[in-house]
Amino acid sequence: MKEETVIVERAGRVGIVTLNRPKVLNALNDEIMDALGAALLAFDADAEIGVIVIAGSPRAFAAGADVSAMADWSYADVYGSNFVTRNWETIRQVRKPVIAAVAGLAMGGGCELALACDIIVAGRSARFALPEIKLGLLPGAGGTQRLPRAIGKAKAMDMCLSARPLSAEEADRYGLVSRVVEDECLRDEAIGLAAAIASYSAPALMALKECVNRAYEASLAEGILFERRELHARFASVDAHEGMRAFLEKRAPSFDHR
Repeated sequence: MKEETVIVERAGRVGIVTLNRPKVLNALNDEIMDALGAALLAFDADAEIGVIVIAGSPRAFAAGADVSAMADWSYADVYGSNFVTRNWETIRQVRKPVIAAVAGLAMGGGCELALACDIIVAGRSARFALPEIKLGLLPGAGGTQRLPRAIGKAKAMDMCLSARPLSAEEADRYGLVSRVVEDECLRDEAIGLAAAIASYSAPALMALKECVNRAYEASLAEGILFERRELHARFASVDAHEGMRAFLEKRAPSFDHR
């Protein structure tokens, strides 16, 4: 019986998608990216899920694109099939917060997948790299665009041109990851963080994610105006009024996620 390329689970309001090709270090091919995209969109549409966690195996979050599947492709093949855009960009459609739980290798496309998430929690064994230059290629799933935004041009240029991997500690210092934890605690820490975030108002979380992302896509003036309008919109939500009343009444809020 063929194993599923991703394992989909739930823990309260947290949706968990685990990449499941451990024998090839979770190398990312069309099959696994299609399955990942379908799982992400299903959780994004599920009102009972507030936050999504993407995890890998202890040895590898994902060791990059599956080179064995790509080696004989031509320009016509990749252009005609819309390679990368067709299924790697699905994560950009997800409005709910997405957390990457990274242990072991996050190389090439695996690093780019982590970069596309909203928060990266790294185990101490995590190693991040964009080594495509070693193959005469370059990153194509957002690496050259998201990495400089995360760690600055100088560090990003070093990583891309030299193919040098970053340890979890370096990635933490450079601002690539949000926090570093012991490997044995990684899954629990990531799910615990996701559960804490998912307890907040779902519409407010989605609006907040949009606002932070807008900082990288608009001028300061445009970003501040977008933020202001999103704040104003919160006053039309049930959750905002519940949150403020709960604060004044010195009790925990009970959000309806609307």
